[in-house]
Formats: sequence, structure tokens, C-alpha cells
Amino acid sequence: MSRAATLALLETYYAAFNAGDWDGMLACLADDVAHDINQGSRQVGKDTFAAFLGHMERCYKERLEDIVLMASEDGSRAAAEFVVHGTYLTTDEGLPEAQGQTYVLPAGAFLAIADGKIARLTMYYNLADWTAQVVGE
Repeated sequence: MSRAATLALLETYYAAFNAGDWDGMLACLADDVAHDINQGSRQVGKDTFAAFLGHMERCYKERLEDIVLMASEDGSRAAAEFVVHGTYLTTDEGLPEAQGQTYVLPAGAFLAIADGKIARLTMYYNLADWTAQVVGE
């Protein structure tokens, strides 16, 4: 896959995220996608990722802005940097109580691309920053 094709894939993926188009996001993923959750475990599979999206939709309303995409020359590796603008809707297990708090959080992702699909997605954001924002510190 070329660098340009990888960037186009990521543009499609992140546009689907911002549109709340979970099917569009899932169409960009390999069936055995590996999803490394920030400060969590690795989850594998498109069905598992779909369940994760359902959980996120229940607890958070998010939009990504200032998206910058990067890809290796051969298109096999990529990265995305963005700012998450969100609202904490419903209390997520192990996290502070949700009361509709808003947050603005820099975040990023590292991706592996195989056969025209996202094969691995590793997310990063600063959980301490997010927590401080939602508890009002």
C-alpha cells in the first residue's frame, strides 16, 4: 500500500469517527485488528472493536480536531495526532463520576496497515490530564 493510500484510509477512518459512523470506521479495520487501549489491555478482532465503540458511545461524546496524519513511505506504518473535544456522558467503570463534564485533550495513535486495512491501532492520551479536567482540578 502506498503512503498516499494509507493517508486516504486514515482520512476516511477519522472522518467516520467525527461523523459517528461506526460502520464506516469498522470498514477500515482488518478482521483481526489489534487495538491497544490507552493504559489498558490489547483487544483483538473487529467484533471486539465494535463493542468498544458501543461502550465509548454510551460514556463519551467526542470530536477530533486539528488532525495531523503521517505515514511511512511504504504505507505500512502511520501515526495520527489530534485534539479530542469531549463530553463525559455516563460514568465509566473505575473513573470519576460523570456529570456532563467537558474536556479538551491532546491524543495520538500509532497504526499498522496491512492489505489496505488498519491492522493495529495503539492509542495514547494523558489519563491524569483527562481526570484532572473532569474532576475540576
